[in-house]
Amino acid sequence: MIGVAAVRKELQAGKCWCVVVAEDASPRAVEKVVRLATAKSVPIVPGPRAVAIGAQLGKPPVMAVGVRDRALASGMVPLAPVRS
Repeated sequence: MIGVAAVRKELQAGKCWCVVVAEDASPRAVEKVVRLATAKSVPIVPGPRAVAIGAQLGKPPVMAVGVRDRALASGMVPLAPVRS
């Protein structure tokens, strides 16, 4: 799922296995997504800038992307850089 609202909805439904958050996501977006993902014990993967995420998805800038595929998420999380 793409975007803060969609990611939050899927997190609340328990359908999200990890979340990619853009390095330049707004503080409000970070608060909404990161807090909920943390509460649900869903790993957070730091991503590139929102423009780069959006470009890869054929969309305008995207601050958050949720991963619904468990196998994909399991492969992404160990490769993610440590959040600072």
